[in-house]
Amino acid sequence: MAELYSVKDLETQFHTREGTVHAVNGVSFSLNEGETLGIVGESGCGKSVSMLSTLRLIPQPPGEIVSGEAIFQGRDLLQLSREELRHVRGGQIGFVFQDPMTSFNPVQTIGKQLMEPLEIHLGMNKKQAWDRAVEMLNLVRIPNPDDRMKDYPHQFSGGMRQRAMIAMALSCSPQVLIADEPTTALDVTIQAQIMDLVLALREELGMSIIWITHDLGVVAGLADRVVVMYAGYIVEEANVKDLYDRPEHPYTLGLLRSLPRLDMDEKKRLVSIDGVPPVLFKKPTFCPFASRCPFRVSKCLEENPPLMMVGENHKVACWVDTYTEKER
Repeated sequence: MAELYSVKDLETQFHTREGTVHAVNGVSFSLNEGETLGIVGESGCGKSVSMLSTLRLIPQPPGEIVSGEAIFQGRDLLQLSREELRHVRGGQIGFVFQDPMTSFNPVQTIGKQLMEPLEIHLGMNKKQAWDRAVEMLNLVRIPNPDDRMKDYPHQFSGGMRQRAMIAMALSCSPQVLIADEPTTALDVTIQAQIMDLVLALREELGMSIIWITHDLGVVAGLADRVVVMYAGYIVEEANVKDLYDRPEHPYTLGLLRSLPRLDMDEKKRLVSIDGVPPVLFKKPTFCPFASRCPFRVSKCLEENPPLMMVGENHKVACWVDTYTEKER
């Protein structure tokens, strides 16, 4: 598969009264045509900030993109003018935000907000934009789309707002869809419906997807490849089957052990990860997971490991060499 989107050495900071927060620290990854990439990690690990930074959607100030590249179709998005970037956002790269209620304008109808990107990016007139917007609402399985176009966001349920947000993100047929924890605020039944919808749309439209989540259980049936982030770093990257079969980083192993399983003995307790994530006012010079890691060795407290290849398409940032050692 051809590479479609490539992020290299991305570093983002936030300047606050308490100090500078090193939110993203040299992140690099790629996305291939037709691929679904899962980016996972607990809250505050930098996964959402990484993707928002690539489209320059973080508030500046206090945010600052210190370095890096985000190459899409041969152009670095971090170097484009605001006008050039405006045509990439929504047109070629769609973004589904975490909270659809705050993402929609509460005083404009759903229809007006769906039509706007079609008029801007595709040059449609109002009739064409209306018909396309109705088509998209129908595609994401919202009943009576002609009537619902006239409704305001508060008249939609949470699941319907998220479907409408997906319809907006897909309306201009983007090559890449970035979904930032789109099912977090929804109940389990609606989560399953949204995921089934995205899978169906991926097959129908042939787009590539970046799915950001804190839940490894979600990406198991969705992603082709997974990137695991911790403290602003990528600590593991692998094909989804390899990651679940042989997690190489202690943090990934901890995340998997904390998931309930259908084959688990009912008397067996879920395993939690001890400790709390580090406060990143200072960029770590040693492994940021060392204080919480049950497998740490002396080198973990002295030097931050780089991402190293440990198998075919499998990388890990860890000084503990083997899966066997982590299982002890």
